[in-house]
Amino acid sequence: MSEPYRIQGETGAWEVVIGLEVHAQVISKSKLFSGSATTFGADANTQVSLVDAAMPGMLPVINRECVDQAVRTGLALEAKINPVSVFDRKNYFYADLPQGYQISQYEQPIVGEGVVHLDLPDGETKEVGIERLHLEQDAGKSLHDQHPTKSYIDLNRSGVALMEIVSKPDLRSPEDTAAYIKKLRSILRYIGTCDGNMQEGSMRCDVNVSVRKPGDAYGTRCEIKNVNSIRFVQQAIEYEARRQVEILEEGGSIRQETRLFDANRGETRSMRSKEDAHDYRYFPDPDLLPLKLDAERVEALKAALPELPDVKKARFIAEYGLSVYDASSLIEERATADWYEAVVKGGNGKRDPKIAANWTISELFGALNKAGLDLADSPVSADALGGLIDLIGDGTISGRIAKDVFAEMFETGKDAAAIVEEKGLRQVSDTGAIEAIVDAVLAENQDKVAEYRSGKDKLFGFFVGQTMKRSGGKANPGMVNDLLKTKLAG
Repeated sequence: MSEPYRIQGETGAWEVVIGLEVHAQVISKSKLFSGSATTFGADANTQVSLVDAAMPGMLPVINRECVDQAVRTGLALEAKINPVSVFDRKNYFYADLPQGYQISQYEQPIVGEGVVHLDLPDGETKEVGIERLHLEQDAGKSLHDQHPTKSYIDLNRSGVALMEIVSKPDLRSPEDTAAYIKKLRSILRYIGTCDGNMQEGSMRCDVNVSVRKPGDAYGTRCEIKNVNSIRFVQQAIEYEARRQVEILEEGGSIRQETRLFDANRGETRSMRSKEDAHDYRYFPDPDLLPLKLDAERVEALKAALPELPDVKKARFIAEYGLSVYDASSLIEERATADWYEAVVKGGNGKRDPKIAANWTISELFGALNKAGLDLADSPVSADALGGLIDLIGDGTISGRIAKDVFAEMFETGKDAAAIVEEKGLRQVSDTGAIEAIVDAVLAENQDKVAEYRSGKDKLFGFFVGQTMKRSGGKANPGMVNDLLKTKLAG
């Protein structure tokens, strides 16, 4: 078991307590309470209805697909789906919130307690509790860089459906928190309820951080708002925890407040004192009736869920004999898992799953990362990689030659078989031809033959290397090994 994460201060070790509020934008063609489009990147204020702009007399109408998406997410998080939930008005006043309130959920959210299972890098597993998931509408966006003395407002985002997924304070390190965000994002992408693109703002984190001496009661927390990358979340936690420890060790106290993370400086700074629920004056929205879910519809949504990451990982380990690491790497994204299975199950259906995993993770992922490409843009298809693996399996080419062939495939998009024929790379498995090469190598290195026979067994690799070099890497390695052992023994 790995050592727990601690901040070392002058008075000893401090434990960090972390809870996340993740705002995940719901995948839907229209907004939560209006028919306006939700396309990312549209020109400012081109996707705004009278409801979104809070014109007098305009009434919200709930978007059924957004409700279904929240239920799907709750089911995937093994959470309680509440048959009755209530929309409330959360009152605060910003220029990009034209109503002067946000329609959200408070005491009666659509989804209750659930759990996320983490697979940590050291092989350990950890459960992080989900406190709740509620639906709410997003605010607009203030633009401060368009004019030297004025701020502009873009209401395209106003009214877009968000799921706020609130964790319990179960996280204890920046690394655990990163693993939690990755796992949560993976689940949301698997079920198609949020695209998880943090760089586009469709998934954002509010990070609650406090510190305490191990075993003590929870300390006062500070909330770091709207952090939009996993790396920044980790940096924000590390900085904020150390800041709080320094204050406490100097005899000060932590003030409950909302802070911002400055990515350029790698530090948090005060934004405003932290509001409590009563500051928002929540009350049920008078324009929306309580939301009642039909049990049969919830069951139908549950039945239609795809195989989720944890289930898929367990199946990959059991069915394909993969290691926990390989299975975890392959199931992180649904598209990657599907791609891998297409490789394994393609062709004659007899491809070795472990070899397919090695080629996918080591060669393909490595090449894609180096080229800055996503899997969807890969010049090597699943069928093409499967074809290369088949050529290795039937002895047409060696594993070493296969790497050269793969590099050519990645560069040109050609099939492995075509490259092998075009470049004359077919493996030599003719016993006579290989024996002639072995004989020549031994004849040229009589001194090393004598050394080998006198007990220097490590020289065997030298003979293998020389034989493969002379054959241009085409000699069947197994046959080379067998012939060398026979001849050197004599």
